[in-house]
Amino acid sequence: MENQEIIIQGITLGGKPFRPSDWVDRMCSTYASFGDDKKLRYSPYLKPKLVNNVRSLSVDMKLKDVNPAGFEQLMQFAKENQLSVINPAGEAVSI
Repeated sequence: MENQEIIIQGITLGGKPFRPSDWVDRMCSTYASFGDDKKLRYSPYLKPKLVNNVRSLSVDMKLKDVNPAGFEQLMQFAKENQLSVINPAGEAVSI
């Protein structure tokens, strides 16, 4: 994929907000780990993002190389929940 990032929006293909509303935080927590200081650190490949006032998840495409299974899990989650996936320019990305 030529883009460095894709964005999973918290809105379904039918235009409805995805629930639960904290799904982005849950996804980020799933890929988080504890640092040496015993503080939770989010993965550098996933970041919460607000796109057009919609809570979204920015996914760095490096995740596909670093954790292929994790990347596939995210794409499957988006597909199963009929979430919009776009590139930074706002264009739909097929998954």
